[in-house]
Amino acid sequence: MKEKELINIIKNISGSEYIGDDCAYLNDFELVVTQDSLVEGVHFSLDYTDGYKLGYKSVMVNLSDIYASGGIPKYITISLSLPSFADNSFVEEFYKGVKDACAGDVKVIGGDLTGSDKIFVSVCALGSAKGRNISSRSKAKEGYKIVVLGLHGSSAAGFQFLKSGSKDFSNKFIKAHLTPEIQSDFAINIAQTVKEPYAMMDTSDGLMDALSTIANESGVLLEVDFAKIPYDGDIKQFLNWEDFVLFGGEDYGILAVVPEKYDIGGTQIGYAKKGLGVDMLLNGKKIHYSKTDVENKIFNHFNY
Repeated sequence: MKEKELINIIKNISGSEYIGDDCAYLNDFELVVTQDSLVEGVHFSLDYTDGYKLGYKSVMVNLSDIYASGGIPKYITISLSLPSFADNSFVEEFYKGVKDACAGDVKVIGGDLTGSDKIFVSVCALGSAKGRNISSRSKAKEGYKIVVLGLHGSSAAGFQFLKSGSKDFSNKFIKAHLTPEIQSDFAINIAQTVKEPYAMMDTSDGLMDALSTIANESGVLLEVDFAKIPYDGDIKQFLNWEDFVLFGGEDYGILAVVPEKYDIGGTQIGYAKKGLGVDMLLNGKKIHYSKTDVENKIFNHFNY
């Protein structure tokens, strides 16, 4: 069982034209909406995190989707399911993390509280699309350039440190995993600058997942030079560091495929060309990744 297969089932049965991107763009209301969930034992463990960090990250993963759509986040609702051991102090710390992630710019407007046998967090975020060019993963075109912002692989490296027993929360890789930074200014600039249709996603499920999704939804081939992908050089201490960079996930960088004429900042890593899928130039070789190749390597939410 894989997430993308289930999404296709839901889309086909519901017949909704809004399902496909990370955010639904409701043109009638000039609104973008997204929802993400974090489940104990699947997305996090209390061996590695605490209430504050969980609250902070739960908000950030949703705000990242809003920015990656081209919108500006305004409001969130939070559904929180808690087991008996999660007391008042846990909730206080959780909402302190939420407050810091919102940074005074995003308002909590409601939600739900229930009991559960494990911690379950679901956040719905709403953003304004007024005066903005909203992106879609299906709008990349041949000749567009591929641009990224953010370091890739750091979160995966941090998770490896945590699994090895490290409790050094000052470690930059662990911080990248537990309290991620999102690329809001970069996304805001793109949505204000680019006038033509364009594609943009965050890299929460991995850089290669975002590349593959945009390539296949847009019907283009994305050719990427691995040497140009930004990452922290210290990640090379891991034997499989290249896989961390491509498939690690939870880095919350931004990937944009836009007309070449726009100077939007970030790092250009390649071009969109005729074809389908992703061609990765790595160590002097060109490796082709089909949609199936990528889906077999990325994180599967149902394997736990």
